Amino acid sequence: MLATNVLEHERLSSTQVLSQYKAQQSVERGFRFLKDPLFFTSSVFLKLPERVEALALVMGLCLLVYSLGQRQLRQALAETQTTVKNQLKKPTATPTLRWIFQSFQAVHLLEVAGAGQVSNLNEERRRVVQLLGEACGRYYLVG
Repeated sequence: MLATNVLEHERLSSTQVLSQYKAQQSVERGFRFLKDPLFFTSSVFLKLPERVEALALVMGLCLLVYSLGQRQLRQALAETQTTVKNQLKKPTATPTLRWIFQSFQAVHLLEVAGAGQVSNLNEERRRVVQLLGEACGRYYLVG
């Protein structure tokens, strides 16, 4: 059973109420990372309420950037009707940005004689960079 304080059926139909309710899951799933041990902070740093608020703000902004990056990549994959390989090496059109970040851990910028060169940027990683746009290309498509 779902309830709303919008009583006019014209403003918000039953179908819209249900779709809005279901959309909450994707937002709440994003906050799952707060429970990840990698993001735990010692209570030593959070003695003041201002620090707790600041940490919550920074983590919220990180989640926003993460969600936008994942959305941009998935939209670009859908528009180009392409896929990337997931952890099991199977094609997927809906990769998580966490997996993409993990796959990029092997990529390094080497500076030899003042010239920058990116190592371990295979075809799939290069395609991901291109799908993420010019801003990412500036950092990875050098040399």
